[in-house]
Amino acid sequence: MLTVKAALEELMASMDRVDATVIMSEVLGVNRAWLAANPMRILSETEDARIDTLAAQRALGRPIAYLLERREFYGREFAVNADVLIPRPETETLVEAALPRLTPNGTCLDLGTGSGAIAVTIACQRPAARVVATDASAAALRVARTNAERHGCEARIELLQGSWYEPVGPRRFDLIVSNPPYVAADDPHLGRGDLRFEPRAALTDGSLDGLDSIRAIVGGARAHLAPGGWLLLEHGYDQAEAVGALLAAAGFANRISLPDLAGIPRVAGGKMNE
Repeated sequence: MLTVKAALEELMASMDRVDATVIMSEVLGVNRAWLAANPMRILSETEDARIDTLAAQRALGRPIAYLLERREFYGREFAVNADVLIPRPETETLVEAALPRLTPNGTCLDLGTGSGAIAVTIACQRPAARVVATDASAAALRVARTNAERHGCEARIELLQGSWYEPVGPRRFDLIVSNPPYVAADDPHLGRGDLRFEPRAALTDGSLDGLDSIRAIVGGARAHLAPGGWLLLEHGYDQAEAVGALLAAAGFANRISLPDLAGIPRVAGGKMNE
């Protein structure tokens, strides 16, 4: 039977160290520090078989987040599956922009919520706020509901099925946030890496420039924002100028463009005139 050290070395022959460590930690139910401190621990047959199964699926390209059915976001663990986009660190930039622009008892609308990572995080960070989250996918909303329940904020998040603003009727909000599909339809990245396994409709709306969803969100925002309310959007690495122009054309003031941790412009937003 293999030791922890030997099994890790075997895994790293077919994947990077991070993925190998995550798989080993998952199977043994331990953290990285434990693995480092116990390299000669012998694996059981069951553990060895489970590692082989996960390694084989990872070798086929299946994302680690889908294998483990979870992903950390803003310090919390979220359930994920192939029905939702995998939450990414750059989306934390959107949350960081949203929180100071939402009053403690304000109202927030999250469009295209997916796993609910954004909506749940905002609800947890602003426990007196009310959050509405929409998504066209019933399967995605089931995942979002699971995450709301996991983090104890299901009573403060209203989950509605439908496209963008359709499910909320004439209601208005103090803050609207969205991480919409923004990858151009012919972008080669759609056929590479983790993106191959994620729901295509969460990645691209089929438009050549990837901006049709953002156009729809910006175009409908005025009818759904309270006076002085903010609209904040995540966008692609090369779309900041185009999204800024859309916000300007729609009459948004105090426009902002914020970089993610890599320094790439990632979030654009503007304020509705009071």
